[in-house]
Amino acid sequence: MQTKKPSGLDTPSGLLRLVGHAAMGVAMGLGFALVLVLMERSGIATVYDHGESRGSLESVGTLVLSFGIGATLTGLVFMMTEDN
Repeated sequence: MQTKKPSGLDTPSGLLRLVGHAAMGVAMGLGFALVLVLMERSGIATVYDHGESRGSLESVGTLVLSFGIGATLTGLVFMMTEDN
């Protein structure tokens, strides 16, 4: 009879790994938002030049938050399915 393996999330090192995944996702989101804003081919840079700063802050924040949440959930799935 097989016993249930612990997922590793209940240890401090598991939570630290999950926070690391979240931080990597936020960093990737910030980098992607910076490239998207500064690249002329996307057309978003001209929209930001003519618009107010609140709209640009909200769109960059949404992009960073979605990358962070996605990386956290992906890290959670990887941690739960990995074989020790």
